[in-house]
Amino acid sequence: MNNKKRYLAFPYILWSAAFIIIPLLIVLYYGITDVDGAFTLDNIKLMFDPINLKALVYSLILSGISTIICLALAYPLAMILRNAQLKSSSFIIFIFILPMWMNFLLRTISWQTLLENNGVINTILTTMHLPKIHIINTPYAIILGMVYNFLPFMVLPIYNTLEKIDNNVINAARDLGANGYQTFTKIIFPLSMPGVISGITMVFVPSLTTFVISDLLGGGKVQLIGNVIEQEFKFKYDWNTGSGLSIVLMVFIIISMAFIAKYDKDMEGTNVW
Repeated sequence: MNNKKRYLAFPYILWSAAFIIIPLLIVLYYGITDVDGAFTLDNIKLMFDPINLKALVYSLILSGISTIICLALAYPLAMILRNAQLKSSSFIIFIFILPMWMNFLLRTISWQTLLENNGVINTILTTMHLPKIHIINTPYAIILGMVYNFLPFMVLPIYNTLEKIDNNVINAARDLGANGYQTFTKIIFPLSMPGVISGITMVFVPSLTTFVISDLLGGGKVQLIGNVIEQEFKFKYDWNTGSGLSIVLMVFIIISMAFIAKYDKDMEGTNVW
């Protein structure tokens, strides 16, 4: 029976090798070689070029702000859902999962339509004789797009860990004289840390590497590191430089995975389904 189970895992291993491991090895190869195939670290060092470094720092700032906003919105919401004693199959949880079924590009384009200077929101404001908002093609629009697209990835891990907290533990703390603030800071929040760390990682990493949101909502005026890498591959056809910059971003992904491994050893936060 165990041997049969191993055979069942073969398609997954084949899929992982073909679409995960081999592409990563290709990126690694191009990142540490030049156009002649000789070993070099110049492609990685290009990250310290002023333009690339500025794009990286800007990406870190915007993704950090977006992650903080998502956490500030998601944690109270997850607490409300937990206190409402909702099951994972409830309609409200379904609402949070539903946007993730829609194409990421379509969701972002919809916000572009809403935020344009003559878009839906400004048309409504003009009809109501209110001043227009002009945030399209600015960092604020990019942050809005990041928060909208990645908020469910923060809500679900936190809700998943909060749901698993035994009510008897909370009741015991209150019986021993802990007030609401003490119960939250000493019991609830520490026990929910696996979900918080998982949520932060699941929002920060895609926010850091995104280029579609900045292209559509930033109008090409805000250059993030994802846009720089996209241009190296798509327009300059410089696979070596693009791969070298991608290797630097992989370092951030590895660090994020290390945080998850440390604080979420049982993978409670990532098991959002």
